[in-house]
Amino acid sequence: MDIKTHIETAWNHTLSHIVPLLIITLVLVAVSVISLGILAPVAMAGYMHALLLLVREGREPSASDIFSQMHLFFPLLIFGILVLIITLIGFLLLVLPGFIFALLASFFSLYMIPIMTDRKFGLIDAFKKSFFTVTRENTVDHIVVFVVFWGITALGSSFMITALFCQPLATLFLVSVYDEVIRT
Repeated sequence: MDIKTHIETAWNHTLSHIVPLLIITLVLVAVSVISLGILAPVAMAGYMHALLLLVREGREPSASDIFSQMHLFFPLLIFGILVLIITLIGFLLLVLPGFIFALLASFFSLYMIPIMTDRKFGLIDAFKKSFFTVTRENTVDHIVVFVVFWGITALGSSFMITALFCQPLATLFLVSVYDEVIRT
């Protein structure tokens, strides 16, 4: 896997579609904040699906794409609650087990949302497919993808204005990698 190519792909798509990406990212942030985070996972699913279609077909994303995956609301809500509970238990025992669990859950579910939106898999099947994808072969490549994705996202979360640019960049990078991994 050529990480540099995926970064360039994400960068080129971000620059060539900057206005629609800013609008859809603003809608994503607004929906997440107004709903107090309850709609954040399902809004992110719509966001990822829209950006996957941008990478694959060149289809320009629109604000309505955020709401295109509402059928995933309950599965993603249940998954989020389970991860939160187990992480909190880990933090109560000692801080390190909670941190390790949260890190592993994020890594193993790296491609879960794109799989759910693209392949129409259920939660458990999508998690299994994501788990086997990141652990099957080229695990080091997937670790690098994970670090780059979360690094760009963390950089963007430092200021609101940078989040508007870094979130689409990071997500485009992830769905570009996903598209290559799933095609092979």
